[in-house]
Parts: sequence; C-alpha cells; structure tokens
Amino acid sequence: MSADQNASADRSASELISEEIAGLGDWRGETLDRMRRLLQEADPEVVEEWKWGGTPVWEHDGIICTGETYKKAVKLTFAKGASLDDPAHIFNSSLDGHTRRAIDIHEGEEVAGDAFKVLIQQAVALNGAKKAKPPKKAKT
Repeated sequence: MSADQNASADRSASELISEEIAGLGDWRGETLDRMRRLLQEADPEVVEEWKWGGTPVWEHDGIICTGETYKKAVKLTFAKGASLDDPAHIFNSSLDGHTRRAIDIHEGEEVAGDAFKVLIQQAVALNGAKKAKPPKKAKT
C-alpha cells in the first residue's frame, strides 16, 4: 500500500479534498473551493472521491468532473464534456477531444457560476441517462 493510500485510508475523500484546498493557500485553493461549492449547489447528491494518487473527483452515477491544480491553472475536466451543450462557452481546454472537455481557470479569472451549474446538471443527467439504458439483448 502506498503512502498516499495509507494516508487516505483514515480520512474521507471530502476531508482529503478540504486538506488539498487548505494546503494550496493561494488563489488556486480559493478557486477550487469556489468551484466545489458551485458543484455541490448544482447537485446536492454529488459524491466526492479521491482517486489516482490525489485527484479530487466528483461523481453522480459516474464521473462528472475532476479538479486538478497546476502552478498556473485550476483544471476541471468533465469526463463526458464533449456531449454537453455549452452555450456560455466556458469550456476552454481539451476542445479537440472526442469525449472530455475542460475548464482551465487562471489567476484572476472567474467562471460564471450559473453557466457552470448548468454544465454540472447536464453531466448528471447524461450519467443518469446512460445508467438507465436497458442492456442490449444478446443475439441468438
């Protein structure tokens, strides 16, 4: 078991995400915290996970998005972002991918909260629709 797995065994994903946010101590932590709150407002049933050695992940019937922090950006990657309608054009990264889309937020930038919540709600609905599909019948 890695040190990361050991450390996370005693704490919930939500606690680990809170620690990550607090540990950043700068605009990236403030930004990730704001986006996390918007996510929770958009989907009160969202489940927080801590995956892949230290990445915050938000799920509801599947992955909605991940939240990664880099030196110059906070990146929110939507697992099925290419399938979401984005009339406010807040996706600004990974636009050439066939599945994922991302929002890169740089210091001093702010994402429109209402538009972000719409993307979250669409992602949840898409995950739910995929889950609700009946299995294909086997050919005989």
